[in-house]
Amino acid sequence: MKRRRFIHAAGIGTLAVLAPRLSRAKNDEQNYHIEQFKDKGLAHYSYAVLSGDNLFIIDPGRDAREYYDFAKQRGVKITGIIETHPHADFASAHLEIHNNGGATIYASSLTKPAYPFQPFDDGQVIQLSKTVKLRSLFTPGHAPDHISVVLNENGKDIAVFSGDSLLIGDVGRPDLREQHTDALTQRKRLAAQMYHTINDKFAKLDDDVIVYPAHGAGSLCGKAMRDAPSSTIGYEKAHNYAFEPRSEDAFVALLLADLPFIPKYFAYDVTLNIHGVTARQQGIDAVPRLEKNYVANPDALIIDGRPATVFKQSYQSGAINLQDGGRFETWLGSVVAPETHFYLVAADTDHLQTLIGKAAKIGYEPFIKGAFVYDAQDGNHFTAFDVSKFDPKGTQYTIIDVRTEKEAKEEKIFGQSINIPLQDLAKRIGEVPTDKPILVTCSSGYRSAAGSSILKKYLPGQEIFDLGTAVTQFEQPAK
Repeated sequence: MKRRRFIHAAGIGTLAVLAPRLSRAKNDEQNYHIEQFKDKGLAHYSYAVLSGDNLFIIDPGRDAREYYDFAKQRGVKITGIIETHPHADFASAHLEIHNNGGATIYASSLTKPAYPFQPFDDGQVIQLSKTVKLRSLFTPGHAPDHISVVLNENGKDIAVFSGDSLLIGDVGRPDLREQHTDALTQRKRLAAQMYHTINDKFAKLDDDVIVYPAHGAGSLCGKAMRDAPSSTIGYEKAHNYAFEPRSEDAFVALLLADLPFIPKYFAYDVTLNIHGVTARQQGIDAVPRLEKNYVANPDALIIDGRPATVFKQSYQSGAINLQDGGRFETWLGSVVAPETHFYLVAADTDHLQTLIGKAAKIGYEPFIKGAFVYDAQDGNHFTAFDVSKFDPKGTQYTIIDVRTEKEAKEEKIFGQSINIPLQDLAKRIGEVPTDKPILVTCSSGYRSAAGSSILKKYLPGQEIFDLGTAVTQFEQPAK
């Protein structure tokens, strides 16, 4: 998995891409070093903060190897881990890092974690070196127990690791933790807390304080993030809608409007992170590897991560085509509910390892009933769709649009289409008319490949086609 690394150090005011190894004196207590790691698939940022001999990791992802590598390069041990909140979209390695080297885990006392931890509540300070310290800032709104971390040198605030409270051009959603019967009331309460977090906490930081968030554009932890790895408080005050003057009620209404869908696995990962997940490699090694072209029961859940063109030529009966790509793990956790066991299919052994690793990023590796390579040529196949004979205004097909409800409302590609979002398709299969051939579409071909395979699984014998990438011929040009 390739990640981009970034650096901010004392005296450097911009963020620049650079090589993994950096020449800085690790014992120079007048300085500090910040390393930013990006997991592109989850649009997740984590951080290493080094000052003196203290190395802290903030919001680590599941794969701790990059943090160990960085510590080895710098000749230090990881001494602390800070969790800004129990993350919803990935499993964190905080417990693994603690168990491997004894690093102290810091978190809000409101989290009430099941793992050993040191409370790091509003105003509390961790002294990294003589001149550099980290300060906890209570910033609820995305989560009720959310903290941010302010790096201070010589009495001046330099940077804030804002977790998922303040994002670049956005703020964290208030609806990912509260999903019980009184969810709306709780979400309104969190949105109101976010109003005060923005105005009473972040707005009071100096304009030149650098903002380092836990997620960027593409993450479902927000709804309108700008594509940038960092910002400043001053820039966000000028360009982030959350800082615009408005009443608390208006802010709450705005924050709760047009929220993206919540993947099935989010609540599971919150609970997982509160308890602490097993070591990544241990989880990966426990996944059963089956022989090539293993024949799974077609009634079982089979997730095939091969490219759609390969899948359509030959696939196992009942398989769902979730192609490996930039957001495989998010779609896996959106289509497959937690605790649901499934088979995982790949194109070759290296690809199989990649898919298992991506499943592990969201804590799904215990649910893999078996993983195997499939390259047989005598499986089921899709009949190719002849787009040259397709009349987009005709009634020959039942068109199923598997984009989100918001996407379908904003741009109706085919007027007669039925919108059933991909993540809901399996449970809403009874809403799909079967009196005509079915044509599945989305915006790029990724989701329609998955959607058409889901319909093939649950509507055996039905004539089903995937419009695929040909949808771009019918989309309206951007205004």
